[in-house]
Amino acid sequence: MAISGRFFFLALAALVPIIMWPGVVTWLLSLAVLILVLLFDLIFSASPRLVALRRSLPAGVRLGDQSVSVLRLANESKKVLRAWVKDGWQPSAGASNALSSIRIQPGERATVSVLLSPSRRGDLLTHHVSIRSFGPLGMAARQSTISAPGRLRVLPPFSSKRHLPSKLRKLRELDGRAAVQLRGAGTEFDSLRDYVRGDDVRSIDWRATARRQEVVVRTWRPERDRRVVIVLDTSRTSATRIEDETALDTGIEASLLLAVLAERGGDRVSLVAYDRRVRAKVSSTGKGNMLNAMVQSLAPLEPELIELNASAITGQIRDVTAHRALVVLVTSLDAGAAEDNLIPLASALAQKHVVVVAAVRDPAVDQARLDRSSTTTTYRAAAAEHALNRRAAITAVLKQAGVEVVDAPPQELPPQLADMYIRLKAAGRL
Repeated sequence: MAISGRFFFLALAALVPIIMWPGVVTWLLSLAVLILVLLFDLIFSASPRLVALRRSLPAGVRLGDQSVSVLRLANESKKVLRAWVKDGWQPSAGASNALSSIRIQPGERATVSVLLSPSRRGDLLTHHVSIRSFGPLGMAARQSTISAPGRLRVLPPFSSKRHLPSKLRKLRELDGRAAVQLRGAGTEFDSLRDYVRGDDVRSIDWRATARRQEVVVRTWRPERDRRVVIVLDTSRTSATRIEDETALDTGIEASLLLAVLAERGGDRVSLVAYDRRVRAKVSSTGKGNMLNAMVQSLAPLEPELIELNASAITGQIRDVTAHRALVVLVTSLDAGAAEDNLIPLASALAQKHVVVVAAVRDPAVDQARLDRSSTTTTYRAAAAEHALNRRAAITAVLKQAGVEVVDAPPQELPPQLADMYIRLKAAGRL
């Protein structure tokens, strides 16, 4: 049972006769009136347990967009349902109108729409709906909580998608030029042409020669459609918060842009989210829609506060492909974790694959390095300078081992990683 503000004011009004005519009889009469009002409202209020509920939710919504959760209520009692309905979404769902007032006649239905503005990526849950049913006087109510589970998957915003058209234009410009820049005879069949003196006799197509009665040779072009393997680090270093998002969220943005660009470029893309076990695994060869498969798999990912098992990543890459590939390690360049895990891993992978390390850089560290206006900020600047020097040293070691490094602030990391892919493609290193 619950009482409303109206009953509180009624109880205050009941004090007037008690003050004016003090006595036991006045007390008993005032108390009886209050009890009768409560009983009247409780008796003539509809039972919230006789309300049938059905919830409708979209399959998913991008972070930053709005969505609507629809509750359909049916009054199965014989009394008018005058009630407040509250949908029990978690705070990060951003339910702006979770509390609604309804009035449903017996045997009729009503719809309640709850506007959701999610503030974080992942699966947002609601487990129940609370209904407070008031009587005709609005003094007392019967309350019940009804199970109505729901889940809304909030997908990555993919804000870096705005860079995709310009990157695709650059990629298309490579068509017709990449083959000239690549060295070697190539491995992809291109066309047939007549034999000329100086052609390698091993390229003669004997079947075509027999059909034409002239010597015909095969021409080849360098293979341009290769494997791209993206390894997304979900260990403790990905929990670092830079500006308004975690390093993992920035890594997801960079991975999405690179994956879509590489797939549009004809390459086969695989993504593995890993720390000490596989958190998500997507491949363009197994899914019809690579982007949809990636956002659905990456949406529920959260940083795991454990150390990265770098030694097992080589095996994960081997499970994806046994051939030479572009391996992109989306991880951290912070000292300690990089020196113990990243440098040995990237150096070993670079012996067989083209390796790129992509890391998000905190602009606040660069700003702190320049501020020496007080004693405190001077010490902070010294610490920032030391951190940046160690980061530069790690980058130098990686480059010496043949590893490409993309180290950029959150907003710049996705386009710079895409540019690195295009440069490698143009140079014939893929």
